[in-house]
Amino acid sequence: MRGDEQLQEEMFSYGSLSQRVPLDHPLRRVRAMADEAMEALEPRFHQMYSRMGRPSVPPEQLLRALLLQMLYSVRSERMLVEQMEYNLLFRWFVGLSLNEAVWDATSFTKNRERLLAGEVAQAFFTAVVQGARRKRLLSDEHFTVDGTLIEAWASDKSYQPKPGPPPSRGSGSKGELLKSDTHESTTDPDARLYRKSPRAAFRLQHMAHVVSENEHGLVVATEVTTCSPLQERVAAIRMMRGLKQTARPCVVAADKGYHERDFVDAMQSMGIDPHVPRYKCRRPCLVDPALYDRPDYVRSQKRRKWVERFFGWLKTTANLRRTRHKGHRKLGWNFTLAAAAYNLVRMANLATDF
Repeated sequence: MRGDEQLQEEMFSYGSLSQRVPLDHPLRRVRAMADEAMEALEPRFHQMYSRMGRPSVPPEQLLRALLLQMLYSVRSERMLVEQMEYNLLFRWFVGLSLNEAVWDATSFTKNRERLLAGEVAQAFFTAVVQGARRKRLLSDEHFTVDGTLIEAWASDKSYQPKPGPPPSRGSGSKGELLKSDTHESTTDPDARLYRKSPRAAFRLQHMAHVVSENEHGLVVATEVTTCSPLQERVAAIRMMRGLKQTARPCVVAADKGYHERDFVDAMQSMGIDPHVPRYKCRRPCLVDPALYDRPDYVRSQKRRKWVERFFGWLKTTANLRRTRHKGHRKLGWNFTLAAAAYNLVRMANLATDF
């Protein structure tokens, strides 16, 4: 028997939003772990807001909404707000009731500086990493360092000569003047005209660095710097030193770009064995040649490529192939939040395997 189409709208709806979300939906595990991490941020949230005045949008809801933007590849915050108007799954994840009004898209802009000043992304990322450690999903000994390029939100035509006379000494290895000493972008001064390979084109870019553990490929440290091979190694050294406060790193894997004296010496001084490939040319080998015959070196080099999963997810799903913000400060905040979102997805997938 054919059913009749009912065109009259219902005046009442019975049931909660949680009942509309399937019990086996992957976002349930992601939200449970995100809420657990946010509990550690309660004292920080209390310090960020005044006790007087009009109540603002809860920071927990803002943070969950930004996580959704990365998890579902939403291009802009305006589109995110539009989705929250009618998407019941988004409303449930953020924490909005069925009849609760959604805030304006400008609320993200107005609250971003408060979240930046409170270092909320770094604190949330740290809480997520600590949650993974409690679940015994992290390796405390074997790690990987690597970096990637993120395009700046600026046109190449904005790369113009700096005002005033050129400096007397440049930033080159022998004091020579480089183009970055005399030019900068008028839109994003932190961006640098850079390319990572001779066949690639020069573009205004930032460099983002991560340390991932080799047990399940979770990110444990992040940083954003100016594009430079030297800065890539300096950032890796800085992150590994910070990691020694919470872990016991004994092996760090890297690509050939890290096979330099400063990185190798810094790792060996910290008691960490650098697993870096040897050069095929006549450059001297800075590590023990017997390293390349050991099975643990082969294993760490295989696990090293797991970090490319995060970079691929970052530039496709999280839409960070090109940043939507200007400067290292905002990009670093967004990059750290993306690393936390990736860890939550990875942990949710791993939870089904145990």
